[in-house]
Amino acid sequence: MSVLLVEDDPSIALVITAALEAEGFTVDCCDSIAERDRLLKRQSYSALVTDVMLTDGDGIETIGAVREAAPRMPIIILSAQNTLDTAVRASDTGAFEYFPKPFDIDELARTVRQAVGNAEAAQSGSDESPVAGLPLVGRSAAMQAVYRMITRVLRNDLTVLILGESGTGKELVAEAIHQLGHRKTGPFVAVNTAAIPADLIESELFGHEKGAFTGAVARHAGKFEQASGGTLFLDEIGDMPLDAQTRLLRALQSGKVRRVGGREEIAVDVRIIAATNRDLEPMIAAGTFREDLFYRLNVVPITLPPLRERSDDIPALARHFLQLAAGEGLPRHSLSDQAEALLSRQPWRGNVRELRNFIYRLALLVREDRIEAEAVAPLLLQTARAESNDGPVKLDAAVEQWLHDQRPAPGTVYDLALAAFERPLFLAALRETQGNQLRAASLLGINRNTLRKRLTELEIDPAEAVR
Repeated sequence: MSVLLVEDDPSIALVITAALEAEGFTVDCCDSIAERDRLLKRQSYSALVTDVMLTDGDGIETIGAVREAAPRMPIIILSAQNTLDTAVRASDTGAFEYFPKPFDIDELARTVRQAVGNAEAAQSGSDESPVAGLPLVGRSAAMQAVYRMITRVLRNDLTVLILGESGTGKELVAEAIHQLGHRKTGPFVAVNTAAIPADLIESELFGHEKGAFTGAVARHAGKFEQASGGTLFLDEIGDMPLDAQTRLLRALQSGKVRRVGGREEIAVDVRIIAATNRDLEPMIAAGTFREDLFYRLNVVPITLPPLRERSDDIPALARHFLQLAAGEGLPRHSLSDQAEALLSRQPWRGNVRELRNFIYRLALLVREDRIEAEAVAPLLLQTARAESNDGPVKLDAAVEQWLHDQRPAPGTVYDLALAAFERPLFLAALRETQGNQLRAASLLGINRNTLRKRLTELEIDPAEAVR
């Protein structure tokens, strides 16, 4: 069995080659599209592993030529351009798998072995082009996992259950699946089941006949009928009443709905995507959520990480929201590196939604074209005060005393204050967790890599912190 590896980074090529040879493959390696095509004409390969950006062009754009030369050969795509657009483009080629860099070399080797063993599973490429204006932003490892799951459900109608805290972007994921999938020409109908009164939810979902109840002055098509041919997004599914859960389960099993007050069963062709910020398994144990409905919905689970677990994405998200704000008529701004760093260190308990609202407030209130950390800090303090149930933030008095005692020079206040507070905070967190950096990062509400970076910058030795 032979594999053609197309990779322009010699060190990465060397590591991949060693891993594949350990799996029993022979490997030919090249770094260009031209050499790839020459080798494919010379012999057949069991699989192709290719990077996207090569010495003479885009590896994805030329996959069509590979398909013509070897239509049954599975293709595995690697890329350092870790965006949803790249993941979708890879999926559109019919690639067996897509790996964002950096990746697990053992997982790559296992995937190549699986692809070769199941060559008939390779799909032909799609002629459809990706949708412009993709709604998701982020290149963190956590978001790469989300992108990969999205691409796996674009060519089928499997039911998807999106899990995540409020504000993480669950509806955006549902919209992406619809807009990028084969149902994109059909309607996308979203319904927040938590916002509908319990006595009206069945009418909203399944419709009603004229006279079915007081106020039913005309026949009404429910959300299932409205979404026929497209996608029905059921948000906050964990808040649906039990009676409605029973009706929903019956509709999912039969593919038919019956309007309230009606006798006729109506066939509906919908793709179901559900979402919740609640943990459904304890609800099942408590009898407030049907176990059989859970298994019907949880065919493909996609878990969205909270923003505090992907803090590396915060600068890109902030810049994205500034662009959106400018497009909606607010002043156009940019962010300084210090401002982005300050935003990245916040917990953002409201996740992406809270960050978006905060950036819009910045865009409205800041007069300068470039937003500095000094402009961000006061607004963060105002936000903390507004969210506090105990009135003013308790640190106010300590900060005022510090300013009075230190009398720092103008322009140095923010950096000095942060340094004065951050170091003892990290030391306290390490002592509280006996030096366990993973638990300390969790306690602080930041990413472990962020913690390690700050410990290095502050010259803090975790081992010494607990002595």
